Amino acid sequence: MQACIVGAYEHPTRKAPDKSVAQLHAEVMNGALADAGLSRSDVDGYFCAGDAPGLGPLSMVDYLNLKVRHVDSTDTGGSSYLVHVAHAAEAIAAGRCSVALVTLAGRPRSEGSSGMQPRSYGASAPDAPFENPYGPATVNMYGMVAMRHMHEFGTTGAQLAWIKVAASHHAQHNPHAMLRDVVSVQDVLDSPVIADPLHRLDCCVVSDGGGALVVTRPEIARGLKRPVVRVIGAGEAVKGQMGGKVDLTWSASAWSGAAAFAQAGVKPADIQYASIYDSFTITVLVQLEDLGFCAKGQGGRFVADGNLIAGPGKLPFNTDGGGLCNNHPGNRGGMTKVIEAVRQLRGEAHPAVQVKNCALALANGTGGQLASRHGSATLILERA
Repeated sequence: MQACIVGAYEHPTRKAPDKSVAQLHAEVMNGALADAGLSRSDVDGYFCAGDAPGLGPLSMVDYLNLKVRHVDSTDTGGSSYLVHVAHAAEAIAAGRCSVALVTLAGRPRSEGSSGMQPRSYGASAPDAPFENPYGPATVNMYGMVAMRHMHEFGTTGAQLAWIKVAASHHAQHNPHAMLRDVVSVQDVLDSPVIADPLHRLDCCVVSDGGGALVVTRPEIARGLKRPVVRVIGAGEAVKGQMGGKVDLTWSASAWSGAAAFAQAGVKPADIQYASIYDSFTITVLVQLEDLGFCAKGQGGRFVADGNLIAGPGKLPFNTDGGGLCNNHPGNRGGMTKVIEAVRQLRGEAHPAVQVKNCALALANGTGGQLASRHGSATLILERA
């Protein structure tokens, strides 16, 4: 793939009662362009998802005062922004744009949103009459995934807790993280059960904020005064109920990851840092298996005893604290996964969690709900 990420910016706020969603989009745009050393007039491609207010790119291109020749409003929930990076790389290769801007922003914390309410995508959704009567809230859907994994493979709550423990070890170094206290496995197990077997500390935070990325042609990237991060592999996939062949133990990442690794020409063992979508601890465990970092059913053993902690662990993950401790802007965590992977490859993560000589990283995103229909996107990124 002939494209590079040259700008990455994460909004510092975690609660924005005084800002509109559009304003947050504008602020992350300005931050990413400043990080890249580019201006708004350089942007000729714009990418946004369902978090963008109004008529998506029609409203946002106007609001952001952009003049573009290519737009993309693909929406696959929290995985959208990884899909956008891949689509931007394809658009750049096709000559449709040269400097692509991707933005995310939302205010679920200020608006009182959480994963406790049943999720509805409208009465006209084909699944609505069959599923809505059962109240499919986010937390109980992921609770089902965790319970099934435990039943099939003997995974334990303590093993899941290690994922939160690792995230907390990283978040203590992030001044913007919502939860900076280091927790123990017992702390997680002692927290209230939200949706059996998931405890409160197995769940991600709800935050306002956002983030943005700038993707360009390699020739432009080489002319900027920033470390160059190349997009070398990408994959996207959707998994639904498959006509009743429901298996909650695996996700669409089995497809998106395989496609990304094949395109990049590398394998899981080559990855030095991984940004893994962490809406819940079980989300991480399932993705690690499906991406090939361990065999199916072995995720519990893989994450135990600090294996995900930067420094002692074999696979440092989510070194900003992730959705479990740092933020989950707009209830869509894919954007921040790419941003932290870029930081690691640039050598700009916090010194306490920076992976030494990090040259190859993976970012993974999930959208929708693992227990029903969901999207997955995987990126393989390389320091040039």
